[in-house]
Amino acid sequence: MAWYEKAVFYHIYPLGLTGAPAQNPYAEPVHRLDRLLPWIDHIKSIGCTGLYIGPLFESVGHGYETTDYRRVDSRLGTNDDLRRFVEKCHAAGIRVILDGVFNHTGRDFFAFRDIQQYRQNSRYLNWYCNVNFGGNNEYNDGFCYDNWGGYNLLVRLNLRNPEVRDYLLDTIRFWVKAFDIDGLRLDTADVLDFDFMRSLRALAGEVKPEFWLMGEVIHGDYARWANENTLHSVTNYHLHKALYSAHNDHNYFEIAHTVKRQMDLGIGRGVRLYSFVDNHDVERIATKLNNKAHYLPVHVLLFTLPGVPSIYYGSEFGIEGRKERGSDASLRPCLDLEALKAAPNPCLEIVTALGRVYNRESALWYGDYRELQLTTTKYAFARGDLIVTVNNDGNPAAFDVAGEGSYTGALTGATATAENGRLRLEIPGDSGEIWIPQGDGRPRYEPVRQKIEVPKPAPKPAEAAQGAPAVAVPDKPFDEMSVEELQAAILAKMAANGPLTDRMQREVRENTHRGSLLNWVKSFR
Repeated sequence: MAWYEKAVFYHIYPLGLTGAPAQNPYAEPVHRLDRLLPWIDHIKSIGCTGLYIGPLFESVGHGYETTDYRRVDSRLGTNDDLRRFVEKCHAAGIRVILDGVFNHTGRDFFAFRDIQQYRQNSRYLNWYCNVNFGGNNEYNDGFCYDNWGGYNLLVRLNLRNPEVRDYLLDTIRFWVKAFDIDGLRLDTADVLDFDFMRSLRALAGEVKPEFWLMGEVIHGDYARWANENTLHSVTNYHLHKALYSAHNDHNYFEIAHTVKRQMDLGIGRGVRLYSFVDNHDVERIATKLNNKAHYLPVHVLLFTLPGVPSIYYGSEFGIEGRKERGSDASLRPCLDLEALKAAPNPCLEIVTALGRVYNRESALWYGDYRELQLTTTKYAFARGDLIVTVNNDGNPAAFDVAGEGSYTGALTGATATAENGRLRLEIPGDSGEIWIPQGDGRPRYEPVRQKIEVPKPAPKPAEAAQGAPAVAVPDKPFDEMSVEELQAAILAKMAANGPLTDRMQREVRENTHRGSLLNWVKSFR
């Protein structure tokens, strides 16, 4: 099997986790990637064998408006920092995939700058889609162009242009040579040109054995993108939605129907989709669940249904995060690992236990899926010789399924023995279990706590969470300050008027709109 077919992924949004400023000052590199080094041992300790980290390359703000594909974002460090980081991940047995943002660039990318300067005479005019000098935009460029998602900050590349394709393919070759990466997560893969994706698949076989291509796709028939000719896998947003809403609505039919539909389309046999319960674009699972105790059965399903499971940084501690005023900032916080690990955490214990089971039980990599029992509140299925049971009701649940021999629960240590070809399995309310056949050589697992009370640690302010000093307020006019400096100036003025609360600090940190911050700081008397 390829490494990615039996991997458990950890997902890091590095600009957030390292506390980087929201806007890039294009200054001397700050070696924030080094702050992630302690996370490598943590990632390994919870059973993850792959790391998806990105975006990483020079950009204007959130990372997806690329300025330079071949230079690490100066807010994170240098190319050497990334090379050393990947080396240390590999030494720990962790493969690394990066974000490939190939549908669009930022406005500071060299080809777009050339068009701004030379206009119709730019040799890069056809690097972008539908550049039209008969139009204009909010930047007053004197021309308009296709973008992504209605945002002119994200200028859409012309992937039908051979020069553009060759440049991007050479960029991937550079990444493999410079950083020794193991694959890519392709941003907005659902709008990428299919011929370009076929070129990517051919390149994957060239640059490195088992180089993995996983695409971000939300809606549609996933088999269009994930197949032997284009990508190896795509994000399973259909299952993501079913995992939390089936628990909130007490309706396991939604999950079972999603799995069956994907199996009917060939997904789950030749293709393993990338499974997740939250990521940098959606609210945290602890926030989305109406009943926090459902954290346990949701994660049992994440690790046992067909797919490649992944954990978004911090969610293994049960932290919350919601979209606020259209901002994703609270979904991408700076976290203090030592503070999070200072106290026992049942969510961490659950994820670690599930990672251990997944890595030891090969049936969870390639075992056939068979539905055994299904009601609105109870769901049982087999993966190879394993049996999985989940319960979204607050009361204990009993399952009656076909089976032979004796089984032990990997999470509770409970045992059950079949009688007359039937197996009665009991689990507590709002819980789940993975039943392992007893026999010589089968691993034994330590029971974990079943009661989940999800903690809600507040994300630390970016620099303060790492023990670094707050940004100094420079002696210069407000109009000349960066976003980070304006935030510091507002906090200083607030502090002069009285104690700063966590909420006050959070509201300032989450506001990354320079115009709004200027008006705010000038409003003080």
